[in-house]
Amino acid sequence: MSETEAKLAHLLPHWVEHNDAHLDGYRKWADRARRDGLDAVAEELDAAIESIQRANDALERARERLPG
Repeated sequence: MSETEAKLAHLLPHWVEHNDAHLDGYRKWADRARRDGLDAVAEELDAAIESIQRANDALERARERLPG
């Protein structure tokens, strides 16, 4: 395994975990915004959540494509 492969094998799961930790906060604030009548803000936060989930899917696919 090359140095780059080894580093990515470590980083990719870390990035997914890091994103997941932020998703919890985004969901909390989207709910809070919605509760307080800030529907447009909540919708944008929901869009960000979806984007981060898609990014995590891509990061997982990248991890799966690592040799070894």
